Amino acid sequence: MKVKYFDLKNKRVFITGGGSGIGASIVEHFCEQECEVYFVDINIKESKKLISNLKKKKIKAPHFIECNLLKIKKLENIIKKIIKSKGPIDILINNAANDDRHSTKQVDEKYWNNRMDVNLKHFFFTIKAVLRGMIQKKGGAIINLSSVSWMLGEGDKVAYETAKSAVIGLTRSFAREFGKYNIRCNSVTPGSIATERQIKHWLTPKYKKFILDKQCLKRQLKPADVASLVVHLSSDVSSGCTKQNFIIDAGIT
Repeated sequence: MKVKYFDLKNKRVFITGGGSGIGASIVEHFCEQECEVYFVDINIKESKKLISNLKKKKIKAPHFIECNLLKIKKLENIIKKIIKSKGPIDILINNAANDDRHSTKQVDEKYWNNRMDVNLKHFFFTIKAVLRGMIQKKGGAIINLSSVSWMLGEGDKVAYETAKSAVIGLTRSFAREFGKYNIRCNSVTPGSIATERQIKHWLTPKYKKFILDKQCLKRQLKPADVASLVVHLSSDVSSGCTKQNFIIDAGIT
């Protein structure tokens, strides 16, 4: 942790897809700020591993709830239970997504609907679930994760890129509708981030060289680069920021 945001201490944070990758780094960064962190993920093993690692570092442990985000009712009930027992959510981070590669030829109606559900639908319903509490408290911060892949038009995951571009529109619409309640809604759009998943499946030496050649900054971005920005946008130090898309891609776009 390089910066301490004193206003974040004890703030209630809800994060989707917090068990690994960028999400795990976001969880850790909020825990370092001594927030009351709740996160959902489908991967129980990785989520428990994260909690164990944070405890070893003597960082305030988060609360993990297993959830398949395709099950919207279960997701809504988890949020309702937290709000009922602990109080309103102060900060919502919509992070969970799946960027499996696919060609247009491979996409049928079932797969298309699944990609929209996995990468977009739950964003709307988590926001809807936290709004009442934020309105009552007259404030809140919502951050939605997008991806520069839709800006680049990489051509190997059209459904994913479509959903990620829609995240920007969703963000701007919510920011306009609920700004009168001092609720801020922004999106963060990462470039190529060296998560374990990316390294395992796609970040080959050849592809890494391709990325670095196109970036202005000649280093591989890490999950912590994204998490640091997310935490900053959640703090009151960015209280004038809403309806904006913050790109963190080392200058590839």
